[in-house]
Amino acid sequence: MAQAIDGTPPMKASKPPSAPPVILASASKSRAQLLLAAGVPHQVVPANVNEDEVKHSLAREGAPPLTVAQTLAELKAQQISLRNRDALVIGADQVLDCDGQLFDKPADLDHARAHLIALRGRRHTLVASVNVMRDGREIWRHNEQAHLDMRQLSDAFVEWYIDRMGDQACESVGAYKLEGLGAQLFSNLEGDFFSILGLPLLPLLGVLRNHGVVPS
Repeated sequence: MAQAIDGTPPMKASKPPSAPPVILASASKSRAQLLLAAGVPHQVVPANVNEDEVKHSLAREGAPPLTVAQTLAELKAQQISLRNRDALVIGADQVLDCDGQLFDKPADLDHARAHLIALRGRRHTLVASVNVMRDGREIWRHNEQAHLDMRQLSDAFVEWYIDRMGDQACESVGAYKLEGLGAQLFSNLEGDFFSILGLPLLPLLGVLRNHGVVPS
């Protein structure tokens, strides 16, 4: 049975007895909710990866955003897979790139405000990577890119948005939740909606069907 990380009762989902358990190696509420809503039974076991250290190391090497996302997704999946060898472990990561500058999740509301001001009126790219491992070995990976045009937000709108969102603005890279109030930030989107939320769900569901986790 899936377990929501906020402690709320999860929706019921069942899998054939022979199907392997599924573990999401991420503390992302959005990713967990996507799996729950799609009826994927899973547990949440966040990986203990020092993401800042990895990002800084890769930045020194001049690694592109895709490499950053792939590396972090792989490290998360591998760490948890080595401790849960029978499970299908999902690692995922998302990188926001705006003209060569990478944005992390805001540390607080002041950072969220600064991110919105820096991104307004500009196009940025979200790179999402997902990795599935079993017994410490990669069995599948997938990458997606999406391009988003943020409106020229007024200062008043930014303050209204931060006030309405509160701490939720710090839960997502770019300080937005496209499935909610964040939709008001944009004038145009190009790319997979689920990948923008943090998880390329449709191709991932294909992998889970192949392993009997969800019905085919």
